[in-house]
Amino acid sequence: MSFSLPDFRRKWSYRGNMSAGAAMVTAALGLSLVLPEPVDARTYAAPLDIFGLGAPRPHKRIQSTKIPLPKPRPEEAPKATGKATDEAAPEADDKASPDKPAADKPNGNEPAEAARPPEKRLSACRLALTEEIAVAPSIPDIHGPGACGGEDLVRLEAIVLPDKRKVAVKPAAILRCTMASAIADWVRTDMVPLAASLGSTITDLDNFDSFECRGRNRVAGAMLSEHGKANALDVRSLKLANGQSIGLTDRTISRDVRERVLHSVCSRFSTVLGPGSDWYHEDHIHLDLAQRRNDYRICQWNVWDPLPQIAPLLPAERPEEAPPREVAAKSEGGKSEDGKSEGGKPEGAKSESAKDGADDQENPAASADKSAVVSGKSKPATKKRR
Repeated sequence: MSFSLPDFRRKWSYRGNMSAGAAMVTAALGLSLVLPEPVDARTYAAPLDIFGLGAPRPHKRIQSTKIPLPKPRPEEAPKATGKATDEAAPEADDKASPDKPAADKPNGNEPAEAARPPEKRLSACRLALTEEIAVAPSIPDIHGPGACGGEDLVRLEAIVLPDKRKVAVKPAAILRCTMASAIADWVRTDMVPLAASLGSTITDLDNFDSFECRGRNRVAGAMLSEHGKANALDVRSLKLANGQSIGLTDRTISRDVRERVLHSVCSRFSTVLGPGSDWYHEDHIHLDLAQRRNDYRICQWNVWDPLPQIAPLLPAERPEEAPPREVAAKSEGGKSEDGKSEGGKPEGAKSESAKDGADDQENPAASADKSAVVSGKSKPATKKRR
């Protein structure tokens, strides 16, 4: 295969050479426009560097700072005392190092409010339940299983009366603030006048049960009790300063006293359960502030009458003026103590034959006994039953 000069000129014309040269010139101009500054000064990738042939993107330079070290302590300097060391320690803590910011100071990127947790605001009940009303310190919220627990809880230790005397709650009750406030108001307003009418003052409140994470009446699987919500209190009695105890379910206590307690609690609490409601509340009174539809209330407490006087089981003693038993036995046969009959005649006035005949007719067995005696055969005497 041979090529001639005309054929070569026809295939590789000057127009083609000029097109290739124009393309090279265009590429050179484009690169000069894209890269107007040196590669080291760029902080971004070239937009036309499709195949990554350009220089890698340099990282920003990290400037290191030198921390000046303290000068060595001279030998002739006095020794540092413990007091100076203790005073210098807080100053060192206050000054944070430039590398590590202080823990209690917020970072520049985070807001100042997120650094400190917001303080919990006191409820209106907590502000009203002061030390002049009750000794009830606040305790942390309780979040147990199955919605058990509550918020705004207090430990009711004592109730302060208007005359500054205290009624101890034994043992201390864990309640919601609203329930503790209702108990304190009940004792201060209603129970103090009741104790005054009995001639004494209240010293103790017998707490039978307060907060306990359980179902109603401690039945497995039952609905959560108000005790599990710290919204109930079981009261058994109130003790007075004179040693007397007012048992709310004690039938030996006056019925009027127990009825006064009944009317006071049923007007204050939404649930009152006592004797007659069920056998779980025969020895105490259940009080709570359960919320129901249309403010429905439950007051189930039967104030029973006092127990009747039971007669003694042993027979009464025989009076001293009563006659002896032997004389009384003889008088039952129609004879007096002097041996005379009821007609006033002596006992031997009748003839023996007439008397024996009459006895034989009235009692045939007696005649048989007499015949046995005559024949010489004796019969053991029988004792009369009484």
